[in-house]
Amino acid sequence: MWIQIVLIAGVVAIGAVFMRRTGADNHLAIRRLLFGAFVLVAIVSILFPQWLTWVANLVGVGRGTDLLLYALVLMFLVFVYTQSRRNAAHQRRLTLLARKLALLQASSPTEQPHDVDADGPENR
Repeated sequence: MWIQIVLIAGVVAIGAVFMRRTGADNHLAIRRLLFGAFVLVAIVSILFPQWLTWVANLVGVGRGTDLLLYALVLMFLVFVYTQSRRNAAHQRRLTLLARKLALLQASSPTEQPHDVDADGPENR
């Protein structure tokens, strides 16, 4: 009984942290709906563990823990894919920014960029 209370409190706390609004929200409504559904399913699975086994048997998996493992592996793969896409987009933006900066510096020869040491400006 106590473990269920601790787990539900943890799921609700993590859900609240992940569902809060940040400055760079893309597709916020979809994320909140999906994460809200995840929190609800997690709470139901904690309160009624036999429900997860029933769902597993319904889809052809032997145990609820196996279904949970398969779902976590799938979610991990989706996470890795989305992070790699995000990383590629950041790399493209960084490359464009570096090109624009190089062109700006080349077009104004009167103003030379400051040399910055690897240690920082305080060691000049």
